[in-house]
Amino acid sequence: MTRKAILTLMVVMAACFTAKAQKYNYVDKSVAVVGNEVILISDVESSVKERAAQGLVSDRNMRCEILETLLESKLFLMQARIDSLTINQDNVEAMLSQRLDQFMTALGGQQQLEEYFGKPLYRLRQDLRQQFEDMSLTQQEQAEIVKKVPDMTPFDVKEYLDTVDTKNLPIVPIKYQLSQICLYPDRDAANLAVREKLLELRERIINGEKFSTLARMYSEDPGTARRGGELGMASKSIYWPVFSDAAMALKPGVISQIVETPDGFHIIEVLEKNGDMFNARHILMKPQYTSEDKQKAFKTLDSLRTEILNGAVTFQMAASFYSQDAPTKTNGGQMADPNTGSAYFEIDQLKPEDYKAIKDLKEGEISMPVESTDNEGRPDQVKDFVVGKTNYKIIKVDKIIPAHTASFESDFPQLQEEVKREKQQAAIDEFLEKKIKDTRIVIDPLFKDCEFRRSSWASKFSE
Repeated sequence: MTRKAILTLMVVMAACFTAKAQKYNYVDKSVAVVGNEVILISDVESSVKERAAQGLVSDRNMRCEILETLLESKLFLMQARIDSLTINQDNVEAMLSQRLDQFMTALGGQQQLEEYFGKPLYRLRQDLRQQFEDMSLTQQEQAEIVKKVPDMTPFDVKEYLDTVDTKNLPIVPIKYQLSQICLYPDRDAANLAVREKLLELRERIINGEKFSTLARMYSEDPGTARRGGELGMASKSIYWPVFSDAAMALKPGVISQIVETPDGFHIIEVLEKNGDMFNARHILMKPQYTSEDKQKAFKTLDSLRTEILNGAVTFQMAASFYSQDAPTKTNGGQMADPNTGSAYFEIDQLKPEDYKAIKDLKEGEISMPVESTDNEGRPDQVKDFVVGKTNYKIIKVDKIIPAHTASFESDFPQLQEEVKREKQQAAIDEFLEKKIKDTRIVIDPLFKDCEFRRSSWASKFSE
């Protein structure tokens, strides 16, 4: 039997229950020793299951990758204890709650969670808490190591440029500096219209029509409409608070009043509640703007564009007077990345409709009116809800920085960060190599065929 076959067998043994075992007992085995720390096959398998539950994949052998990560973590952890670093319990509890919410949402509830991991919830909670406590110390130790790396001076960056192969220098993608004049449709009228439609649907449900049938016909959440509006068992934390609060306050079978979130307007029917989790149906409807709204806004924007091109008014002045987007209007229309504050946008930082409008423009040119969305939605989409609200705009290309190889003159801050990252990684590598050399480490030969990133593990296999 080959080592790979033996490793596969061990994985199966660790993941399955024995015929005479109790419900949550399984075969276990030590696969590595690092100083006084032990790594079990169950540690590896738990990490495999956790990654799978989060939808994570790897282009390498996942179990080999996990074992190497665990080996490195133990070395950081041992040093953290020597350095008397303390655990940030607030962060640990926050990460623990978030991870359990993710798992239960992905797997469908506590029972499915326990069956998937082969252990009761209290045991899984204990194991995860230990992992996050170790992670807290590990991250702090890594921070201590990289903290000793000083900021890079211009001399350091010059030295880096003199030694690195040009083809290995980072490529700076094309960047745009943009300004906009933005108008919104009549939201009040659209909101009133959608509320009236939902009130009518709610009345029909109360009078005996099936919620699921109406959800399939009318809901504008494409991910749930085909399931009769059913969301699936999930933690309340993944939804907008106002949505979760309304759902958790309902008794099964009761239809909510209209609930407004940044995604639109909803009516909700709760099917099941279990602790902080619930399964519900909802019908989502979003304000619909008329063609007259769009035509009116486009006509105004087209007139402003003409006036700007004729020199009657500057783009900045027109933005200050007419734009309805508060964050840009006070700055002459200049746009900024809401996440970084930068005035420059790479292509993937632009909304698709915005990029389509400006991709063929030169510096100083102004787009035709375009329908777009704002940044009022959530930064991370949950389910299939849509981010942002409709608006209409014209966009001016203030400046274009073409894609290019990073240079000292143009991209010093980026190169400075690149050099510092390399120095920090070198410090981490130096720490690990020294610890691997000086620490008693024994790895089970079951993993001998693994292609580890660090060749120094090769001398640590037991016979």
